[in-house]
Amino acid sequence: MNYKIAVSLAAAPLTNLNEVISQLDQAAVDFLHFDIEDGNFVPMMTLGTKIISDLRPLTSRPFDVHLMMVNPDWILDDLVQMGTDRISVHLEACPYPRRTLSNIVSLGVQAGIALNPATPLPDLEILLPYLSFVLILSTEPEYPNASFLPSVLNKVRAGKERYGESGIEWDVDGGINPANLAMVLEAGADVIVVGRSAFQGGNITQNIALLRRSAIS
Repeated sequence: MNYKIAVSLAAAPLTNLNEVISQLDQAAVDFLHFDIEDGNFVPMMTLGTKIISDLRPLTSRPFDVHLMMVNPDWILDDLVQMGTDRISVHLEACPYPRRTLSNIVSLGVQAGIALNPATPLPDLEILLPYLSFVLILSTEPEYPNASFLPSVLNKVRAGKERYGESGIEWDVDGGINPANLAMVLEAGADVIVVGRSAFQGGNITQNIALLRRSAIS
């Protein structure tokens, strides 16, 4: 089964990031995922952008940045200069999403559109020239320990059916663990974003191995 694993640094123990990055490299994860919030679109500010520039020299893993902020265009160039490889912005937070995605692509990185759990799958046709992936949130973003919402997988199924020939990747982010990973992949997810399940207990490589085994169980 072909899928990619992105690990969210928002759930990492920030006191020892050198070791965290080393273990994620050993586990051969596909992306390092950063949630960058403005305290407005969502009522939290977990990570700032400095962590991106500080960690970039430590690994060659692609950096996947999820912008949870209103009107994000102002920060795009800075993120690319810091070494970001993929940027997703929220449909709910962008008044002109086609323009924003175009701006991301013009900077030489992949562009994605993110959807909150309550947001229905929109018509993506107008975005397709710039769209590399869709990020489906499977937990409510305002709750750091929110539960997985299996109903959002219907958006993945519908998106794969409607846009299956477009080359778009479908990412699912929030509450994914060994108990529900197979369900997420069965719905058609191409990329899974994991946080708590990657870091619980402190053995990152063991946790990633468990996730991979659960995908085929």
